[in-house]
Amino acid sequence: MKLINEMLGIKYPIIQGGMANIATGKFAAAVSNAGALGLIASGGMPAEALEKEIHDAREATDKPFGVNLMLMNPDADNIADLLAREKIRIITTGAGTPGKYIEKWKETGAIVIPVVASCALAKKVEKQGVDAVIAEGGESGGHVGDMTTMALVPQVIDSVNIPVIAAGGIADGRQFAAALCLGAAGIQIGTSLLVSTECPIHENYKLELIKARDNSTTVTGRSLGAPVRIIKNPMAREYLKLEAAAASRDELEQITLGGLRRAVFDGDMKNGSVMAGQVCGQLKEIRPLAEILEDMYQGAKNVLEAAREIPL
Repeated sequence: MKLINEMLGIKYPIIQGGMANIATGKFAAAVSNAGALGLIASGGMPAEALEKEIHDAREATDKPFGVNLMLMNPDADNIADLLAREKIRIITTGAGTPGKYIEKWKETGAIVIPVVASCALAKKVEKQGVDAVIAEGGESGGHVGDMTTMALVPQVIDSVNIPVIAAGGIADGRQFAAALCLGAAGIQIGTSLLVSTECPIHENYKLELIKARDNSTTVTGRSLGAPVRIIKNPMAREYLKLEAAAASRDELEQITLGGLRRAVFDGDMKNGSVMAGQVCGQLKEIRPLAEILEDMYQGAKNVLEAAREIPL
């Protein structure tokens, strides 16, 4: 089985998730310099702002990096043009299908890898001509689907003929090895990189993750069809209370408006939207990216080697 590091020209078969307001050009470059694939997250930013982040990344690394395009972004068309103009080599997408952009990206030699949460979407984007998919389970932080990684990944693998990258619920070598055993060609990680030395989030955010337990996250927004996994805090509890009382969309959105920025930039752990996956309970310390990635890679190798000794 070929792993994605060969396809992408990177050291480890690991992609950094496209985390809005967090995955800047400089952070993506730091991830790439540490051996994984760094991604700049477009989030909700306009094309002009993203262009600066791309230039920042190019100044900080000579390694491959990519851009994640959230297709819900109001400026998605202009961003798609920017990615083609800048000849971005690796493009991941979320919140939809990138079909109308694929031809222009392919003309520049781009590798296109959408995030999917179902077999139906995986098969659809395969027909559109993508190169691989990221099957992301509901254990992940931020916007989530319903299926778990353990259930989703093998079913997506069985439904398509392109490489499948596993995401959601991966923070150490055991989970990395498990993803490979399911047939994944690599992994995408996010939460475990939030506690890296290089991650630009507020120190309060990192400390909140380190003190988190196995049951520290919850999912808000299910009633709106936009579920988001975050750390339980007063804002989350108030949101869930209103959601249970059938509050209007406007009432619910008012609570979360600007919430991610409050968490990332202001370090507001009470009123901010502290996005994190269920693996947050595994995070114990702030470490350099290179150490996190190497430990995860070597841990997976050790687990796979030990598995040979299991008597079946």
